[in-house]
Amino acid sequence: MINTVYGAFLRRLGGWISVADLITLMSELDVDGPAARSAISRLKKKGVLEPERRGATGYRLSPAAQPVFDEGDRRIFGSLEPAKLSDGWAMAVFSVPESERSYRYQLRTRLTWLGFGNIAPGVWLAPGRLLGDARDMLVRRGLSDYVHLFAADYAAFSDLPGTVSSWWDFPAIQEQYAGFTEAYGPVAGALDEQGTIDGAEAFRHYVPMLTQWRRLPYLDPGLPAELLPADWNAVAARQTFQRLNDVLAAPSLRHVQEVTGLVEETPEG
Repeated sequence: MINTVYGAFLRRLGGWISVADLITLMSELDVDGPAARSAISRLKKKGVLEPERRGATGYRLSPAAQPVFDEGDRRIFGSLEPAKLSDGWAMAVFSVPESERSYRYQLRTRLTWLGFGNIAPGVWLAPGRLLGDARDMLVRRGLSDYVHLFAADYAAFSDLPGTVSSWWDFPAIQEQYAGFTEAYGPVAGALDEQGTIDGAEAFRHYVPMLTQWRRLPYLDPGLPAELLPADWNAVAARQTFQRLNDVLAAPSLRHVQEVTGLVEETPEG
């Protein structure tokens, strides 16, 4: 949830927050102070946060983490519609020497996290619109020397919808979507009836909701509709997310500003 707070709000407010204010915000999400401090420490060790004192002790998002959050924005907010078959495919082919097999694990993990499906040993496939994110990730992680990336088109010979279902775990993806809809569909319905919502309440709904949702666009590669099962349940989940994002994002940001006193930055900085 701290990642969500930085990604959704603090990047727009200068990227820094005092420890005291961050703990206050986390307490509103039922996270106690020791747990929040422990999470901050882990994020510091991972290089996501950097300590910076501005009259008070605080942490800012590290420069190295910025591209990861930017990529997350594209996946979370910009890929709500399925890809088109005419977009083609991004194909990654790699071969890693046994002496460097740790890189093989990293490649599999990172490509899976981006939404690639494994079609054969060392051959991975994703909708073409993920090519740029794949290139950026491989460079950022120092893995580009092991991979050939291709922009590809499907030519023949299999039943593509049937074959694709063996490259991605559709039941697991649908289970995640169903869990999100079951958890937050009633929240969306209740807010529709309620009408106005204050910032603190919006924040308490929005951060856990966005934290759960932001994993899903990575599990789901956004395959073309023609290749998906007839009962694909992503549409309902996306509609629920969009309704909640439209209602909760702005008042949540205002609440964070009220708690922290931080001001939204202009595009010029």
